[in-house]
Order: sequence, then C-alpha cells, then structure tokens
Amino acid sequence: MLLILLAGVAAGALNAVGGGGSFVALAALVAAGMPPVTANATTTVALLPGNATSAWVYRREIEGFSRPSPIRLTLASVAGGAIGAGLLLLLPSASFDAAVPWLLAFATVVLAFGKRLTAALRLGRPGPAAILAGQFLLAIYGGYFGGAVGLMMLAFWTATTTLDPARGNPLRVIQVAAVYLTAAVIFVFAADVLSQPLHLVALLAGAVIGGYTGAHLVRRLPPTMLRGLVLSTAVLMTGLFFVRAFG
Repeated sequence: MLLILLAGVAAGALNAVGGGGSFVALAALVAAGMPPVTANATTTVALLPGNATSAWVYRREIEGFSRPSPIRLTLASVAGGAIGAGLLLLLPSASFDAAVPWLLAFATVVLAFGKRLTAALRLGRPGPAAILAGQFLLAIYGGYFGGAVGLMMLAFWTATTTLDPARGNPLRVIQVAAVYLTAAVIFVFAADVLSQPLHLVALLAGAVIGGYTGAHLVRRLPPTMLRGLVLSTAVLMTGLFFVRAFG
C-alpha cells in the first residue's frame, strides 16, 4: 500500500507538471497483481481528484483560444472520454493487454518528439470544427488508455491554434480532467475498480498530494528538468511493460 501511495504521489505530480502520470500508476497497480484493464480503469478513477486539485491551483492562470470556445472544447473532451471508456470495457481484455506496451511506446514517442512533430505538421490553421474533431479523437484515446494524452493535446493545439504551449498547461489539466471525469463515472459503475478499494484509496490519496505539490513545483523548476523527468519515467515504464509482455 505504501508503494502504491508513493506511485500515486509521483503520478499526480507528473500530471501537474506535464503529463505521464498514468505510466507510473498503471505500472504500480499491475505490479501489485491487478489485471491490466482493471488497473487502467482504476488509474483513471484515482488520478481524477489529483487532476482536479491541479486545476484548482491553476484556476487563475487558464488561457485558451476563442474559437472553438473553451466550453465546446470541454464538451468534446467529455464526449470522447465516455466513448473511450466504453471501448475499454467492450473490447476483449486480451486486446488491451497486447496493446498496452505499444500504446506506451507511442505515448513515449509523442513525449520525446512532440515539438518536432508539431513543427512538421504546422500546415495551416484549421477551422473550429476541425479542432473540435481532433479534440474529440484525442479524448477517445484518453478514455481508452490516457497515456500522454495531455501532451498530445498540447501538441495538437500548438499545431492548429495560436496558443503558446508554455502557457497551455493549465488548459491541458482542465481538459484531461474532463476526459477522466466521464471515464471515471463509467468505470466506477461498470468496471471492477471497487473490487480492491485499498489500492484505489492509496493511489487516489497519493495523486491528490502529488497533484497539489506538483502544480506548485512546476513554477519553480526549469522546463528542461521537468521534461527530462517526465520522459525518463515514460521510457522506464515502457521498457518494463515490454519486458513483461515479451520477456
């Protein structure tokens, strides 16, 4: 329980800093013997309060873009998160087990090369409908798996709007929280996240602590150090899941 609590603290802090917290939380729960699908659902539920705590810290610093409006963007996140959560529950668990290492690898690539990909994809400014459609698809991914979805959102917004990624972190936290909120409601009633309540409570408590401290810490540490921390965690957890799957 102590290790899961500490994993929750690390996950909450990473999500507040720049994303990647689900890497740590998922790995900790799977290492504790929880099936990957249940561990993923539990991670989503447990990290929601931490994201909400970070959002509260950032509440006066939220910047976005006018078209589409933040409300419409959030609605797209909520709807996509619900569909992604439904896919996780409806598709065979074996397919998720097989996909996890590759999903982690994909998310790690986004973490490592997101800025270069953003620069390469900057082909023009799409309209609000295209931005909402992209946000909706990202939210589906977030509800199904969630790894690095916040970083993917930042990269997408940078490529399609005038939002400065350095000032987009508070908006990222809000949108990830919207995705997690819908998915968490579905998982609580339709998944087995309550089958091991001590694991859930330990991870949730740690995520709240980490989310609060991480949101304050992000103002004090250099961006390169924060990025290195998140990326190192992602690479480590991806490697561990590949060893688990194919070792």
